[in-house]
Amino acid sequence: MKKRFLALFTAGVLSISLLAGCSGDTEQTEQKSEIENQTSVEEPEEKALTKVTLNEVAHSIFYAPMYVAIEEGYFEDEGIDLDLVCGFGADKTMTAVISGEADIGFMGSEASIYTYAEGATDYVVNFAQLTQRAGNFLVAREEMPDFSWEDLKGHLVLGGRKGGMPEMVFEYILKQNGIDPEKDLEINQNIDFGSTAAAFAEGQGDFTVEFEPGATSLESEGKGYVVASLGEDSGYVPYTAFSAKQSFIDENPDIIQGFTNALQKGMDYVQAHTPEEIAKIIEPQFPETDLETITTIVSRYYEQDTWKSNLIFEESSFDLLQDILESAGELAERVPYEDLVTTEFAAVAAQ
Repeated sequence: MKKRFLALFTAGVLSISLLAGCSGDTEQTEQKSEIENQTSVEEPEEKALTKVTLNEVAHSIFYAPMYVAIEEGYFEDEGIDLDLVCGFGADKTMTAVISGEADIGFMGSEASIYTYAEGATDYVVNFAQLTQRAGNFLVAREEMPDFSWEDLKGHLVLGGRKGGMPEMVFEYILKQNGIDPEKDLEINQNIDFGSTAAAFAEGQGDFTVEFEPGATSLESEGKGYVVASLGEDSGYVPYTAFSAKQSFIDENPDIIQGFTNALQKGMDYVQAHTPEEIAKIIEPQFPETDLETITTIVSRYYEQDTWKSNLIFEESSFDLLQDILESAGELAERVPYEDLVTTEFAAVAAQ
């Protein structure tokens, strides 16, 4: 009887202990949950992105830092939802900016000089320079390891649009080497932008001036050979820059600053990484081109110091640009640097 009582007593104590334990766990859990609810901070709502339309003169690996900024999400980090549109020519890109169809244009800076010289009141201002060398190459029909610009005399070259940077830089190099573009050779300027490589592959011309991927494509097909880099032989030229109407810049300084900040991050990435790494990042931008070809092209631009470490459009570069325009007979009167270039946003981004 005594043993039975002790067993019942022990069982009762254990039951009470277990119940007390469960009750304690429940109370502790409830208290912990209450504390967590009191101390937890609500997740901030995602900031709405501002849509910005960018019209680029062409979609080219030449502009790799911009595509790095896109693929790495740097524009989103700056609160920008970027809508990238290809204009297929500086004249079309400039038209899109002036009409308000695009907020920002990316093209050769000569376009801003032309519109200013024509008397535009709300003229387009350059606020960030991307490339500091020409991005095209001279392609011959055969390998010419000892090529000199003198070799072009008496030959037909497929060139670019009159008044466009590719053609003007080409003619500038010829003149620097004592060659008269009008008398010493023939330059075909009637072929549409982007179609010269196909024309050359079909047998037109003895040489052609090509952007990438045209130059590399001709080489890979065995139909041409790169014999000179216009970027190396022309020196540092403000080949392409980002610009917007003065009114847009005045009304949206935060957007321009954020946009420039994103670009600078892309420039920083390019400066700190190998061509292979850069090519891998921008590969989604060029689905029609295999990674090996993209890497070859990036390497070509990388090795000739195509991209600036910052986006500041310096006055000396602007003066050289006007020298090239004057040499090409495209500029009757020089225009003021202070009107067409602002370094305010690029300087802040560089910091």
